[in-house]
Amino acid sequence: MLIRLASRSLLAGAVLFVWPLAAVAAPAMPALSDGGPIAVITVDPSNPYWKAEIDTASAEFQKLGYQPTTSAHENDPDTQNQLIETAINDKVKGVLLDPAGADESVAAVQKLVDANIPVVLINAEISQTGLAKAQIVSNNAQGATVGAEEWAKAMNYKGTYVELLGKPSDNNAQVRSDGYKSVISQYPDLKEVGEEIANWDRQEGQQKMEALLSKNPDIQGVIAGNDEMALGAINALKEKGNLDKVKVLGFDGNNDAVAAVEKGEMVATVLQPIVEGTKKAAAQLDSVIKTGETGVPEEKQALDCTLITKENAASINNFELSGQ
Repeated sequence: MLIRLASRSLLAGAVLFVWPLAAVAAPAMPALSDGGPIAVITVDPSNPYWKAEIDTASAEFQKLGYQPTTSAHENDPDTQNQLIETAINDKVKGVLLDPAGADESVAAVQKLVDANIPVVLINAEISQTGLAKAQIVSNNAQGATVGAEEWAKAMNYKGTYVELLGKPSDNNAQVRSDGYKSVISQYPDLKEVGEEIANWDRQEGQQKMEALLSKNPDIQGVIAGNDEMALGAINALKEKGNLDKVKVLGFDGNNDAVAAVEKGEMVATVLQPIVEGTKKAAAQLDSVIKTGETGVPEEKQALDCTLITKENAASINNFELSGQ
């Protein structure tokens, strides 16, 4: 059962690569106490979304008096296992993990539990409850629904379109795709003519979009599971000279996508409250370390997303709405 913690209106890494704190955190604040080491294990620091996750986590843990280290598994479960074994060997006080697959990460989290190291999950869930102290995610179904409604309106509820899908092992990819289709299925004049998996990546999104355009040169729309894939699709459409005829939808709310919305290159994106969620995750992990409890009643927690259009795009910077 999800507990909704809606925001007010809100809102390459190699296996052994560990960033120096100065590279990923806000200017260091004097530690209030020596809280010990914390491991932040994320996905891909080259992606702006996960970069924001890393930066926020590092800054928050420093404020709380810990010594955070960051590493990235690149959505590879074997790499994730190695990083978790390193964290266990380093006797970290806790782990903040963005997991590499819902099913694939259960055993990895179990290793931490067996080592008596508390773990809080951020951004993506695992397929078992009772292991992580908390699982904090964006409300992907809600976000996909509001995004698809805005895109369908821009399409005038008719036309052909293609879809770019995220990493299959990531539950978020399917949840967003299902959310899009739950809306689009209400409009029978919207016809999907192709889809490709582009694994959350901009370059791959461009390549897959080029392949889709070769088969369907006259499409009118693109829905993408995240902004990086959507931006790759925009690059492909620009090269073909037909971006002005195609309506593109993204998801995440990164700065490049927000700029594309402002320029009219993207119909909309959906802002994921990753900064807010990461702050909550850090606070809850700190609470578990100090008291044994997160301080919230449910393990699974979902934060609502915010639709970003031309009307509010100027208020977004680095995954936060100004004034939040």
